[in-house]
Amino acid sequence: MSVNQVRAAARANSQASHIRYLVLFMLFVVTTLNYADRATLSIAGTSMKAELGLDPVMMGYIFSAFSWAYVMAQLPGGWLLDRFGSKKIYALSIFLWSFFTMLQGGVSWFGTGVAVAALFILRFVVGLAEAPSFPANGRIVAAWFPTAERGTASAIFNSAQYFAAVLFTPLMAWIIHAYSWHYVFVVMGVIGIALTGIWFKVIHSPKDHPMISHAELHYIEQGGALVDMDQASAAKTQGDEGKAKWGYIKQLLSNRMLLGVYIGQYCINTITYFFLTWFPVYLVQERGMSILTAGFVASIPAICGFIGGVVGGMISDRLIKRGHSVTFSRKLPIVGGMLLSTTMILCNYVDAQWLVVGIMAVAFFGKGVGALGWAVVADTAPKEIVGLSGSLFNMFGNVAGITTPIVIGYILKATGSFSGALVFVGANALVTVISYLVIVKEIKRVQLKSN
Repeated sequence: MSVNQVRAAARANSQASHIRYLVLFMLFVVTTLNYADRATLSIAGTSMKAELGLDPVMMGYIFSAFSWAYVMAQLPGGWLLDRFGSKKIYALSIFLWSFFTMLQGGVSWFGTGVAVAALFILRFVVGLAEAPSFPANGRIVAAWFPTAERGTASAIFNSAQYFAAVLFTPLMAWIIHAYSWHYVFVVMGVIGIALTGIWFKVIHSPKDHPMISHAELHYIEQGGALVDMDQASAAKTQGDEGKAKWGYIKQLLSNRMLLGVYIGQYCINTITYFFLTWFPVYLVQERGMSILTAGFVASIPAICGFIGGVVGGMISDRLIKRGHSVTFSRKLPIVGGMLLSTTMILCNYVDAQWLVVGIMAVAFFGKGVGALGWAVVADTAPKEIVGLSGSLFNMFGNVAGITTPIVIGYILKATGSFSGALVFVGANALVTVISYLVIVKEIKRVQLKSN
């Protein structure tokens, strides 16, 4: 759309309903819970480590159990989304990951060896259940938001990972302090099961939503929203086109732009998984904080990451509305934010706790600004396989969930310090910059060739 068309559509939208913001709020709430459930083990980890007799390498492998399954299930999850639509598959996902999170609270009923195996298996199953979540987020944003609003929408649901730390990290730390680590898993599981029912009430495809106005539907459709996505999925379920188009994956993997985006997302998620797994342990072991203090302190960088995420999306969309290309508008915040994230390495050269927290806050603000990968997915995914394309992107990105905890575990075992770990994480931010500047050229929607 031209700048004039965007402005004309915006004027027409002033009389429309704004149900897409309710949908976005629901995505934000569910994604907050999603990341809180991923982080339960990192908050409870210090107490569990002592009770179950875990060393750093064992902790690294247990931390990674989620991501092994999460990565393996990405493509099947994307196929399910494209075949059956986002609403039902996502609801099932929420219920299952919450149920298996709740079960983790009972692993200590077994002997130590069995408890460790049970914990690994349950984390693995949670990873399987959560696999469709982020591809579904990207799919729903592509269906509900025009191009000029996707950066902010994607940044808001993606920034929920930081809000999860702000809201739930202190809560979980308090539960452990007041009761025990077992109750963290039970409380989080019950919240998720209850949220499943609310999801069914709020989420519909644009053309099926009972509260949407004709003006809003027209506005988002004219702005580039893929409003027919789930209707097309339902039609394909009835015929031969419902078969998975696996041949398209080869086309996606041979696209230079997408490969650069995948590499960038892997590196960005390395920072994410450091924060979700080892960061609270870093505060306790390396910086001498109590579990309760670390729970509250970890929320400070999280708040900055949340703010950065929203700011990055707003900057990107503002640039588009001012007539800049999608390529420039997406790359500028990504590159600038990732450069800012490399500052976390400076923590190796300071001793004061307040300064460490301040540097981490700056680094995670930058990471938030640069975390626009899902907006890029919504801009580039072929309209025929938005779910599958998002899953492929998420699969590459979440390989970092396997490698990051394990690599850091080995670094800690070999050196007894987090210094090398911070260098490892900061270097990944720099690789993201190189990937977007050198490998990713023009950001545009991929056109598939017929099989």
